[in-house]
Amino acid sequence: MEKDPSINALGTELQPCSMDPVTGFFRDGACNTCAADTGSHTVCAVMTAEFLAYSKYVGNDLSTPRPEYHFAGLKPGDQWCLCAARFLQAHDEGCAPKVSLRATHQRALEVVPLDVLQSHAV
Repeated sequence: MEKDPSINALGTELQPCSMDPVTGFFRDGACNTCAADTGSHTVCAVMTAEFLAYSKYVGNDLSTPRPEYHFAGLKPGDQWCLCAARFLQAHDEGCAPKVSLRATHQRALEVVPLDVLQSHAV
């Protein structure tokens, strides 16, 4: 799996998203991606209680600890490389989290328009 170039949504060097909890398709702390990342885990999102509840409601429980996967569960304020389509879905439903544009991979733009990402920028 060869990583795509580490370029962010602003066209500059991709910044880290989170090492605590460690995130990313490659679990390297950044929203790096590649052809095998079919979910496009490219949006560096800042979790909110509202978004975590929404994500659980639509079938992706990010808040419950899963020790068998060494996953402590996310809480408000944690940053996480979110699937671009899930971010757009949450935006359309009015509960999208904030976004770190410098840590959001440019491939997110294939799914989410830049102006939508910018409207949620931290």
